[in-house]
Amino acid sequence: MHNKSLWEDVLKSLSPQIGKSSILSLFKDSIISGIEEGVMTICVPNHIVRGFIRDRHEAQIFRAVQNIDPGIKEVKYDVMGSLADQDHPFKIDIKLFQSQDVRKMRKVPNKQEVIIDGEVRSKMFNPRYTLDNFIPGQENQLALAACKAVAAKPGNIYNPLFLYGNVGLGKTHLLQGVGLEVLKNYPNKSVVYMTSERFMNEIITAIGKKNTGSFKEKYRNIDCFIVDDVQFFGNKSSTQQEFFHTFNELYDADKQIILSSDKPPGELDGLEDRLVSRFGMGMVVEVLLPDFETRMAILNSKCLEYQVIVGRDVLEFIAFNVRHSVRELEGILVKAVAEARLMQTTPTIKSVADAIRKLSRDSDLQGISLDTEKRMVVRSSDDVIDLVAQYFKLTRSDLTGDNRKKEVMIPRQICMYLIRETLDHSYETIGESFGGRNHTTVLHACNKILGQMKEDNRIMRDINAIKREIGV
Repeated sequence: MHNKSLWEDVLKSLSPQIGKSSILSLFKDSIISGIEEGVMTICVPNHIVRGFIRDRHEAQIFRAVQNIDPGIKEVKYDVMGSLADQDHPFKIDIKLFQSQDVRKMRKVPNKQEVIIDGEVRSKMFNPRYTLDNFIPGQENQLALAACKAVAAKPGNIYNPLFLYGNVGLGKTHLLQGVGLEVLKNYPNKSVVYMTSERFMNEIITAIGKKNTGSFKEKYRNIDCFIVDDVQFFGNKSSTQQEFFHTFNELYDADKQIILSSDKPPGELDGLEDRLVSRFGMGMVVEVLLPDFETRMAILNSKCLEYQVIVGRDVLEFIAFNVRHSVRELEGILVKAVAEARLMQTTPTIKSVADAIRKLSRDSDLQGISLDTEKRMVVRSSDDVIDLVAQYFKLTRSDLTGDNRKKEVMIPRQICMYLIRETLDHSYETIGESFGGRNHTTVLHACNKILGQMKEDNRIMRDINAIKREIGV
């Protein structure tokens, strides 16, 4: 069998497992450069692609190769930079992996713009926001699974689906990914994605034109209604009233409703109880902060998407210091790469640090002393307090003061626990660093965190992330 045909057969067998989009993005410039004495060599255009394939798909590729040619006992990977820039007779025919569904999905401007009765237009879906390229990590597996379940059977499961979490963590990515997936699975369904602000503005316009009657019927015939940032409905009674009736009409007709917010339904300010009740009657899922490993996976994925090579030390530096927003994580990488290309250099730790300082006025780098391993040098309880405060976006006085809100109490207890474990200070000494608290309070905090670490993966993840910053 010719090498090109063999490689196409291997990739065809892999396609159901890893997805056609991955075949097109990872393997479109790959070839089998040779097979000698039972060893197959696969060439790809750069080291990022090679690393990504070996980390995620090496075992699957080997099994697929052996199923087709049992005589091949080993698969090796090499880099051939010219593959990205020129045609090669052994390259795969990508048309083989562009099914009709995939080709439809690529016509985003025409396909994803929804018009109903000549009036309603959904906001254009971003083709980059797919469920396939969302990297969830352990912390967001549930959110991604819920979105996939809804996309597979809209209106039949998890209705409404309510996603909440801080800004920049991927809520919009997931919402638009569900919309795109529904359109892919059900081409004839009407899917509308919009922000809460747009919904409100349309109501204001309808009231101004004394045309609320037609507005009431506007969104009642769609199959999937996706509304982003519903916290902005707070204290807007007319908007809430119209949304309440729209929600009821769609829900009673088994139409899918997907919402997002920065808080869970019960904590939203200025919302009527009847709306809060409906928001929480389906599936409510928090989109969480990504841990270090997930941030590294996101950065590697973005390097692959942009086809750039960035040193692992630089990526680790970004992942260590940009912890609170996936949007900022990608923004720092894009800025650093763009500036490096302009200067005809490669991104360095210094250039990335400069990019962080420019893009973030209260950057995590401000005031942090980094050692040669890019970790904070921790010598005292004050250092641990500063690091924990930066990690949780709190002030030093929040941690050492009397604030008893949950979002402060838990970080304070984590801080006490870390000082005890990493610096081995006595409970009395730790208490003095927290406004003169007695040793019993500190002992209780440490024991509580020890117990929660066994039951709460999120606390375990946060503590491990801070330990990595300390260098433990």
